[in-house]
Amino acid sequence: MRFYRDLAQWYPLITTAADYADEADHIARLVAAGCHGEATTLLELGCGAGHMASHLTSRFRCTLSDLSPQMLGLSRDLNRDCEHIEGDMRALDLQRRFDVVLAHDAIGYMITVDDLRAAITTASSHLRPGGLAIFLPDIVSDTFAPSTSTGGHDAPDGRALRYLEWTHDPDPSDTEVQVDYALMLRQPGRPVRVEQDTHRIGLFQIATWR
Repeated sequence: MRFYRDLAQWYPLITTAADYADEADHIARLVAAGCHGEATTLLELGCGAGHMASHLTSRFRCTLSDLSPQMLGLSRDLNRDCEHIEGDMRALDLQRRFDVVLAHDAIGYMITVDDLRAAITTASSHLRPGGLAIFLPDIVSDTFAPSTSTGGHDAPDGRALRYLEWTHDPDPSDTEVQVDYALMLRQPGRPVRVEQDTHRIGLFQIATWR
């Protein structure tokens, strides 16, 4: 997944921190309604560029983990007061407990039931009694439909990105779908170039998640 490696410097033009503001408010409301006792600490599994966390640091003391060192670098620039830890959400073991454990976009990269079980076990092992784990998959098989979307942003330094995203299911018998991206990248004084990236995303029934 090139988004998180050699194309990571372009990631803030695929999606921006501002895009996560409404969802972050929703998460804060879920915590207020579902967490027993005061919630002050939060562990995020798969923080990416730290866009979601940037809206939560005023509410929680955040510890942010991700498998990609390049994405952690972006998050450190955005969330300078947060602890950052490189690690796989299927195997992370911090020997600590938190009031809230959050996994949103990155939970989608669990493409087998064993992957999903391992990630949820990680969340459980880091949650204090009465705490709240929040999982926010983008898709579930109960409502999945193939789709296409477009987007992108401009940067103050003159760079710009536009993308086409195509989500489809090559094999309905398995527990994953394929997401193909075509990225058009523009830098000042250079021709526009086109890059491609393919992601595999887990597709499970709501009953499996529960």
